[in-house]
Parts: sequence; structure tokens; C-alpha cells
Amino acid sequence: MSKFSKRDLAIRMREKGMSYSQIKEHLQVSKSTLSLWLRHMPLSEQRIRELRDHSEQRIEKTRETKRKKKLQRIRSVYSEAVKDIGKVSKRELYIAGFFLYWGEGVKADPYTTMFTNTDPAMVKCFIQWIALLGVKKSDLKVYLHVYSDMDIPQIITFWSNELNIPQSSFRKPYVKKSVAGKQKNYKGRFGFGTCNIYVRNRDIREKIIMSIARIREVYGGIAFDPEKEI
Repeated sequence: MSKFSKRDLAIRMREKGMSYSQIKEHLQVSKSTLSLWLRHMPLSEQRIRELRDHSEQRIEKTRETKRKKKLQRIRSVYSEAVKDIGKVSKRELYIAGFFLYWGEGVKADPYTTMFTNTDPAMVKCFIQWIALLGVKKSDLKVYLHVYSDMDIPQIITFWSNELNIPQSSFRKPYVKKSVAGKQKNYKGRFGFGTCNIYVRNRDIREKIIMSIARIREVYGGIAFDPEKEI
């Protein structure tokens, strides 16, 4: 198709009220060229509104289509994960827990094993794991970090119910003063502060740290040096 015949078609399409984008899609002509050809053919205000409304509907339809495709993909990937992981054995949880503590656990105190997180599910994993090391839930203590503008009694109740640990095992929470005039976003799990769950037991702490040292040696190539652990 010659450039001149494309111009004639562009003029006809414009007369029908088509936008530059619609004409460009049909004729594969740049918008700068269309602007030159059709500069004396502006659309009416009513037609512009109609195109805008149609565009918004098209965008929303595209967004919904993408959402459904992503949802289908996520469900498919999750199904594969369920098959791949299967049922987690006690030994698998036992090993996984050391990796979890290696990344998220407190290691500075020689007598305390403490795990810190905002996600209740992850804290529950820690509780199940440390039970394999012989720690009873009744031995655990909870220490919350919250902000002063949070509903602290509600947060304590939330964590107590989520972890199935009585409030008598909760220490007085650390309350950080909220900055005046600074709006905070406490959406999702962050809306319930940070949970620090711990047990004071030297033997448990040393078992965990030495197990992590072995994992570091096997997978990180860092030889165990007992002198550094004293």
C-alpha cells in the first residue's frame, strides 16, 4: 500500500471518529505522520470523551485478564510446589530450622535462643522446630516490639491467640514512640508489631550454634574453629 493511499484511508478513518492510536494500529503509520496528515481534522469534545471512556473500559478489561492469567499461573505453580515438597518429615524440619535460625535468629547472647519476626506463620515454624530440640512451649517467653500509637492490648491478645501461648508468658512490650505528624502504614502482619520469642538455656543455644557451624562448614566451605566460639 502506497503512502498516499494510506493517507486517504487515514482521512476516512478520522472522519469516522477514530483516534490516532486506532488509525496507527490499522495502518502501521507513525503518530507524527498522522499528525501531519490529520492536523486539520480534530475530534469533537464528545468523541474525545467517548474514546476516553472506551479506553478506560479496555484498560480495565486488560487488567482483569492479566489478573486471571496470573492467578491461574500462581495456582499451577503452587500445585507443583505441593507435589515437590510433599509431607515434611521431622528430620527435614529439624534441618530447615537451623537454616531459619541462621538467617533470623539472635546469636549474640550466649545463654539465650531468640527468634524475631513479624510473620506469625514463621514464628509458629520456629516453635515447632525448637520443640524438636526438647524445648516445651511452657518454657518460651514472648517480648513484643510495638509503636505507641498501636492498640497494645489488642496486639498482645493477637499474638497470644496466634501462638497459643498464655499472656502470662509475655514480658512487658517494648514501646517505641511514634513520630508526631508522621503517618505510618501498619498493613498486613506489620500491624501487630514484631514478635521476639525466646528461651534461656545455654545447652540449647550451643547446640543450635554448633549445628549452624556444621552447616556453614559443609555448604559455605568455612572450617569450624572452636576458639572463635569461646
